[in-house]
Amino acid sequence: MKKTLYIFCMLLVCSISTMSAQSNTYLTYGMGFGTGDLGNFISKTSFRGATVDYYKMTQPNLGVGFSLGWNVFYEEKAYDTYTADNVALSGKQFRYSNQVPMLLGANYYLDPGEKISPFLGANLGVMYTRRNTDMNLYTLEEEAWNFTVQPQLGVQFNNSLSSAMTVMLKYYLGLKAGDLDENQSFFSLNVGFVFRQP
Repeated sequence: MKKTLYIFCMLLVCSISTMSAQSNTYLTYGMGFGTGDLGNFISKTSFRGATVDYYKMTQPNLGVGFSLGWNVFYEEKAYDTYTADNVALSGKQFRYSNQVPMLLGANYYLDPGEKISPFLGANLGVMYTRRNTDMNLYTLEEEAWNFTVQPQLGVQFNNSLSSAMTVMLKYYLGLKAGDLDENQSFFSLNVGFVFRQP
């Protein structure tokens, strides 16, 4: 996980240092809602998420760039007897899932010059997933690098030439890989700031 965080930080520093004219940099807080296998493993909403998106405007209404994020899902399960691989253990379970998407893509802005500018986007890349199940003195850790497709839609509220607010809905679909034999997917509702280079 430390290696992944190091890569994440290096990409962030490189992206900030290469920002040029006509770009949008999004810093957002994200709430995650697990679906499919992730939603079955952890049913609770994640309130621990953050995303950095950077899109350079290649046309007045088209931006290309990248998205880096981190969502942590957590749930404490009640005292019970749990069975896995023909072994039964009694106790509480503490479940964690860390999702770190690293994606490239594009945004299409419907009204780029207006105060309220809706946009659609799509990103592709990989998502590092680490899933932990802690119980008594035991822990089960599963990891995967999932190929990920991430469509999104949002609204940008342009306050001035240099700043804006945004609300985005993202859907992450990470295909099965590594130790996880099911797709890892979730919705993320993101709110935050946009730093604009006009």
